[in-house]
Amino acid sequence: MTDTMRALVVESLASDFAGCAVRDVPMPRAGPGQVLVRVRAASVNFPDLLMTRGEYQFKPPLPFTPGLDLAGEVAALGEGVTGWSVGDAVVGGARLGGFAEYTVLDAEALKPKPARLSFAEAAAYGAAYLTAYVALVRRARLEPGEWVLVHGAAGGVGLAAVDLAKALGARVIAASASDEKLAAIQRLYTPDAVVNVTGGFRERVKEITGGNGADVIYDPVGGDVFDESVRCIAFDGRLLVIGFTSGRIPTVSVNMPLIKGFSVMGVRAGEYGRRFPEKGRENTEAVWKMADEGTIRPHVHAELGLDRWREAFDLLANRQVIGKAIIRSDL
Repeated sequence: MTDTMRALVVESLASDFAGCAVRDVPMPRAGPGQVLVRVRAASVNFPDLLMTRGEYQFKPPLPFTPGLDLAGEVAALGEGVTGWSVGDAVVGGARLGGFAEYTVLDAEALKPKPARLSFAEAAAYGAAYLTAYVALVRRARLEPGEWVLVHGAAGGVGLAAVDLAKALGARVIAASASDEKLAAIQRLYTPDAVVNVTGGFRERVKEITGGNGADVIYDPVGGDVFDESVRCIAFDGRLLVIGFTSGRIPTVSVNMPLIKGFSVMGVRAGEYGRRFPEKGRENTEAVWKMADEGTIRPHVHAELGLDRWREAFDLLANRQVIGKAIIRSDL
């Protein structure tokens, strides 16, 4: 094994990913309780983009290598590690390190890669589906038959919510500003209805739901989408705040939740697991069990080599992706 490897490194915080570059960096070594993983695929998530500008809640010191979710093979074992062998196909992730040829993870953070999933699909799975699970199951306590309106439904976390909500027996409305993306979502996951949010969507959502509004609204967009969602949520509904890809953090007058009897719920899947470790383990086990069974399946939009990292980032930043863009260090 060589002493160096290639990795995408954030050297300075800057707009338009100007502080990022692929560099030769020292090969990491697995310490006690750790595993060295040969990364085969890592998915691009919105927090990865925010971290390149220093705009995410987690602000690692410079320089750092982003990459939350990955899949690969065990390359070496640290002292005291049992249960894994060199060559095992694994999935895992941490807040950093995925966009590299190798990374080191705690052994307990790894899981066997589901045989049903390719490396790219496995890398596309973890954070997106865990977010959807915490949002729909833990926070919203979704019941079969309820109407779920999923905004940003073509994105990684949105598409995961469409897939999971269908698997949980909900009636799903997929929402996007692109007819082309909505057609793709219909083909991939057959939601019960689709809505183009361009020009407004509240009347259409009310029409679909028989005038009641959506029981659960999953919103990774924020801004104007959140504002209008307040107008088409059902009484006793749950409006899930996932993120703000629109760039504007909205506000709501509290008389609206009072009069309409709905709740606004924040969703931070990773923090939920850190605050409630036992529930966090249950969440992870539940999500990967469904992957093993083939109940739910992620969609990979594109697989690009490490040298084409900017293309992968731009797919997400420019809202061109349906599902997940994947960076492959072995291409």
